[in-house]
Amino acid sequence: MVPAALVSLAGFTLFALHQPLIGYPLLLVALVLALLVSRVLFRDLLLVAFGVAVMSLVPITTDISPAHMGVMGTAMILAVGVPYAVSRFAYRDHAITFPVRTGQRWSRAERWYLPAVVVMGYVLLPVYMLSTGVYRNWPAASEPDDVVRLFVGTNGLGIWDELFFICTVFALLRRHLPMAQANVLQAVLFTSFLWELGFHAWAPVFIFPFALLQAFIFTRTRSLSYIVCVHLLFDLVLFLVLLHAHNRAWIDIFVY
Repeated sequence: MVPAALVSLAGFTLFALHQPLIGYPLLLVALVLALLVSRVLFRDLLLVAFGVAVMSLVPITTDISPAHMGVMGTAMILAVGVPYAVSRFAYRDHAITFPVRTGQRWSRAERWYLPAVVVMGYVLLPVYMLSTGVYRNWPAASEPDDVVRLFVGTNGLGIWDELFFICTVFALLRRHLPMAQANVLQAVLFTSFLWELGFHAWAPVFIFPFALLQAFIFTRTRSLSYIVCVHLLFDLVLFLVLLHAHNRAWIDIFVY
């Protein structure tokens, strides 16, 4: 538990507190302790630490310029791709998987949850974004190419969140920790990263439970496609709220 908690704490220190002089030593200490505990734990935490470190080395912002999207996108690909490749081809344990076609139909509760996510986003996000002014952390997209990049950016990041925090971090931690502990630690990383991205003010109040719920749903369904659908529906509302917040005459469908 201690080495894994230190990795999560290091992510919080790097992303939320912007303290690399503390965060990187924490990662190192976590890996040393993991090596003393178990070689398998060390190998798995090394993959998590790699992803955290890679993302900490690039500016995590909502800048939608092609240059920044290229830099941040490259880091995101490395943070997911390298741990997957190492797990599959070097470790040969297939601990990281991305189950899209599970062969199982979604249950009635799972189908009803999807429109419920849209309703929750519709009620919550306008109040959060507009009352706090946090929407200013995102660029004002009004030209067609800016709108397209904002759409691609919000959706791409949503998919990556599930690939990294759930399918990679949570899956690796779950091999060594009980469900509750692994879930809390991945949720700390998830929330810290989104704080760095621009979800400030009281965003952790709903992001942390959302991260916990996504991991819980993934454990039950073993379906990446389902949790991605959930996330993208929420992000669709986010995208529409951002357009409305910066261009108040656009998409004037929100009560707040």
